[in-house]
Amino acid sequence: MTTIDPGTLMGPLWTLLAYIGLGWLAARRLAVDPRPVATLLIYLVAPLTFFRGLIQGGPTPAYLLLTAALFAVASLIAVIVHRLAKHGFAPHESALLAFSSGTGNTGYFGLPVALVLLPPQGVTLYLFCVLGVTLYEFTVGFYLSARGQFSVHQSLVKIARLPLVYAFLAALLVSGLGLQVPDAVMRGMAAFPATYTLLGMMIIGMTLGRVSVREFDLRFIGACVAIRYGLWPLLSLAAVLGLQAVFPLSGELALALLLIGVVPMAANVVVVAMELGIAPEKGALAVLITTLAAPLLIPLYLTLMMRAVGL
Repeated sequence: MTTIDPGTLMGPLWTLLAYIGLGWLAARRLAVDPRPVATLLIYLVAPLTFFRGLIQGGPTPAYLLLTAALFAVASLIAVIVHRLAKHGFAPHESALLAFSSGTGNTGYFGLPVALVLLPPQGVTLYLFCVLGVTLYEFTVGFYLSARGQFSVHQSLVKIARLPLVYAFLAALLVSGLGLQVPDAVMRGMAAFPATYTLLGMMIIGMTLGRVSVREFDLRFIGACVAIRYGLWPLLSLAAVLGLQAVFPLSGELALALLLIGVVPMAANVVVVAMELGIAPEKGALAVLITTLAAPLLIPLYLTLMMRAVGL
C-alpha cells in the first residue's frame, strides 16, 4: 500500500465538522456556555474514557514503552517551544502554543482513520501511542498552559486535581493485579468514548460562536500550523527511519507512528484553554483551520512518508 485515498478521511472529517457546527449553533442560538462542558470533559469524561480503553487494551511492558516514548517526545517538544515562544508571544499565547505543539487530534480524528488503515493489532499499537500523548496533555502540557496564567505552586495544584493521571494508575493497578472489572460497569462506560468525541468537537464550535474578526491572529495561527504540519511529520518520519535502522519495525507500528505525526491540531487545545482562560478563541480558529486542511494534506503526507519508509 503506497497511496491513501482522500475519501478515507472524508467520513471522519464531515462527522467532526458536523459536531463543530452543532456546537456553534448551541452557542449562538441557545447561549450555551462551553466552560462547564470543558470542566466536565477534563474531570469526568476523559478519565473514564481512557480507563476503559486501557483496561480493554491489556497493557503490556512493550505497549507501555510506546506510551512512555510518546509522552517523552511530546513533553520535550512542548518545553522547547515554550522557551522559544516566550520571546515572541504574550504569556498566555506562548503557553497555548506550547501546549498545542506537543499534541494533535490523535483521538477524535486520528482514531477513525486508524480503524480504516490499520489491522486490529495496529490499532492497539496506535491507541497506546495516543495514551502517551494524552498523558502529556493532562500533565506537562496542562502545567505549561497553566503557567501562562498561574504561579508554579498554583499550576502544580491544578495538575494534582486532574483525575486522568489517577485513572491511568488505577487501570495499571487493576490490570497488574489481574482484577476483573464487572461487565455491567464496562458496558456502562461504553458511552463515554463517543461522548468524549462529541463534546470535545462541540466545544470548538461553541468557542467559534463567540469569535470576532479581531481574534484572527495570523502569526499565532501560522506558528500552530507550522508545528503541526511541518515539525511533527518530519519528526515522525525521522523516528520511523531511525527505528528501522536499529531493528526490524513492523509495518503496523510504522504506520501508527506516521499517523500520529500528520493528524490536525488537538481539540483539547480548546478544552484546556477554556478551562484555564488562555485565549480559547485563537486556539479554536487554529484547530478549525488545521482540521479543514486535513483531507488535503494527510493523504499526500502519508503517501510520501510511506514510500520513504518502504511501506
